[in-house]
Amino acid sequence: MSKKKIDQGSLGEQLNADVLSKLRSKKTELKKQEEVKQEEERKRRIEETKRREANKSFEELLNESELDWKTYKK
Repeated sequence: MSKKKIDQGSLGEQLNADVLSKLRSKKTELKKQEEVKQEEERKRRIEETKRREANKSFEELLNESELDWKTYKK
């Protein structure tokens, strides 16, 4: 049984220029889509944090406050 020996050239040499340019453009497109997705996720987290802050009760705000009434009471 004999196997065909494949040239040891680089991938760029094995693919024709048209296919290679399509792959590169697809890579760029996917990278841009991923960046947009990450930016949308970041904005969503910021919006959710703002919404959560706006819906806090007085008790939650008071508990999170770093003010200590004992230092002001004399």
